[in-house]
Amino acid sequence: MIQKQQLYLLNRADEACNLLRLHIEKGHVVRIISHNDADGLTSAGIFANAIKKAGGKFHITILPRLRDSNVKELNKSRYKLFIFSDMGSGNLESISKLKGDVIIADHHQVPEGVNPEIQVDNKEIIHVNPHIFNIDGTKEVSGSGLSYLSVHGYEYYELAGLALTGAYGDMQFKNGPQGINKLILDEGVANNTLVMKNELKLAYANTQTLDKSITYTYTPIINGLSGDLEKTRIFLEEHDIPKDKLLHQLSSEEYETLKNELISINEDIYGKIYTIPNIRNELTNIEEYSNLLNACGKNKEYTAAISIQMGKYQQMEYAKSLLSKYGSTMQNGIEWIKREGSIEKENIQYIYTEDKEQKKIAAAVSSIGIDLGLLPDKPILSLMKMDNLIKVSSRTTNNMIEKGVNLGVIMNQASNNFNGSGGGHNIAAGATIPANQKDNFIHLVDEMVEYQIKK
Repeated sequence: MIQKQQLYLLNRADEACNLLRLHIEKGHVVRIISHNDADGLTSAGIFANAIKKAGGKFHITILPRLRDSNVKELNKSRYKLFIFSDMGSGNLESISKLKGDVIIADHHQVPEGVNPEIQVDNKEIIHVNPHIFNIDGTKEVSGSGLSYLSVHGYEYYELAGLALTGAYGDMQFKNGPQGINKLILDEGVANNTLVMKNELKLAYANTQTLDKSITYTYTPIINGLSGDLEKTRIFLEEHDIPKDKLLHQLSSEEYETLKNELISINEDIYGKIYTIPNIRNELTNIEEYSNLLNACGKNKEYTAAISIQMGKYQQMEYAKSLLSKYGSTMQNGIEWIKREGSIEKENIQYIYTEDKEQKKIAAAVSSIGIDLGLLPDKPILSLMKMDNLIKVSSRTTNNMIEKGVNLGVIMNQASNNFNGSGGGHNIAAGATIPANQKDNFIHLVDEMVEYQIKK
């Protein structure tokens, strides 16, 4: 049975779909602005696929962060409908000044003190955000899920796989699909556009040899093997399992040996995986699909990411090479964390880098570092120097959330103190601040975490 809050959200999404349909029927080119991670890319991909299937046209822009200045630039254009997917809820005031109608499909928290139901005369602003209806946008639905709901009236159930691919990329499957994600999964299964089966949950299993696939698996953590290629190769050799085969190339005997040995380390390594049928083998597993899109996003290869989602595979081999490189970079990042650790304050910790490759994976490896026990269980800031700015990515754990930590609120309020911008979720959030305010920002965040825990 659909809960009342979910029904309200679904109704809001139907309003968005009706507005989209109206503009497509009028022949308007739809302007899509979305985030550059796996969730944002699938959000854009869902809207793009739906618009194309409905006979419409679109123009996509992918951004690492939406600033008010980006929105002001859009005001110079003559588009009649703007869609912000996986972003926009933190920029409601500037978005309200756009000349055209607006759909916002975003699962991030709306900043405190901002009216999420902002309306302007003579145009439609439809805000599809779970937090408005007291639904957890950190666990129950991602930007891609909201994008799927916002085109749901077209009944393009084949897009359910992309919706869950984005959710997986946003770490919403740690405890299995919940809430809206579960509704989307059930609908996909019922319409044969998603398949569940029991399998080893190894990362990059369709594209990387077994030694790398196991080493690059961090969800769930395989203690002693995750992040350690040398130990993984020793493990495989000890059990007479070929390191240079893909998972599906193992004999049944080799597979059973591997399964049993990995389960003995972490029983969560075997269980339900979610696949998309009738698609290229590299994309069937939603985890691997999300990793591939994330690798494209980190390398600013947005055209490759969108075209693959549209069923155009000319850049697939290039995307796979980016995926392989991304996995290797992540491995190097784990070694960096092992070697240098973090800088601890009273209530938080942080890492800082100016290295181009480390910037791509700093946020991810900082979180993995906590999961691997390499770093303490404190909120962690990844600080990345970008000319005269610092990009901040913050992560924490469910344990800290239960103690009262809300990084979305902290990133928003702390960055505003230094003429920056920020926001996100309670468990993961980001900000941009002037580089010369780094130490002051760290000190303020440390104090704010302490306040939230003691409150």
